[in-house]
Amino acid sequence: MAEQIALDRLTGLLAFARAASLGSFTAAARSLSISPSAVSRSVQRLEARLGVSLFTRTTRALTLTPEGRELFERALRLLREVEEIEQAAMTARSDPVGTLRVATSLPLGVHVIAPALPAFRRLHPMVSIDLRLSDRFVNIVEEGVDVAVRIGELGDARLISRRLAACRLCAFAAPSYLAARGTPQHPDELSGHDTVNLQYQSSGQPFRWPFRVDNRTIEIVPQPGIVADVSDAVVAALVAGGGIGVTATFLAAPFVARGDLAPVLADYAVDHHDITAVWPESRATNPAVRAFLDWLAGVFSDLDR
Repeated sequence: MAEQIALDRLTGLLAFARAASLGSFTAAARSLSISPSAVSRSVQRLEARLGVSLFTRTTRALTLTPEGRELFERALRLLREVEEIEQAAMTARSDPVGTLRVATSLPLGVHVIAPALPAFRRLHPMVSIDLRLSDRFVNIVEEGVDVAVRIGELGDARLISRRLAACRLCAFAAPSYLAARGTPQHPDELSGHDTVNLQYQSSGQPFRWPFRVDNRTIEIVPQPGIVADVSDAVVAALVAGGGIGVTATFLAAPFVARGDLAPVLADYAVDHHDITAVWPESRATNPAVRAFLDWLAGVFSDLDR
């Protein structure tokens, strides 16, 4: 009986730490591979034992109470220790096995990683993949993510990283648009064209178009006729003849191959950021993580060619 009570307390603390990190019972449930109701019940039992409310609950989010904030840091340390124990147990196995939680952006996940995952599972059938796509910057330690694939800033110097490829940015347009309106030969000529641009969901700021001119990178903020906050929507508008837009070459490549898009100002294209895999030190010896990282390097090698 005492062991069951101790296990319930541990379960409640782990559920609380994950819900506090992610801001919802649903996200915590997915991270812990249990149901949202199980997370809610575990937290409620913990609150009943402690005699305090740990969250202020609304229909949109969970907010820590003062008592919850005091407990959170301690519970988070416990969560990290549990994960380290789990990783040590998995490292003892020589074969990749278990669930691998992978976080990345929508464009990389949809166009590069997801289509290649069946090939990875054919190589490692004992590994299942939990792929999480978001343009939100994920705290992989607090959210229990094993590997994140990011474009640009790594965000935490304590993470281990491996460069996978350069993210090359180039202007594109539909051949029909270029036939009707002409093809600019220099970035200065873009002002006379219809443009389509990305607006960042996180900040609401427009994407600044980089071009390499005279051995330096300049940036242009167009006056677009069409704005979208998802890269796929930008590409779709370009394919439909909406004008000229700048996007990653890995996004445009299938459309270029089919003749739906053509590069514009390719001589001024920029390798804007690196695409990098990052993972916590606690995952460094996990066989599934090592196998996934080696496989990722092969998947992204084509982007650097």
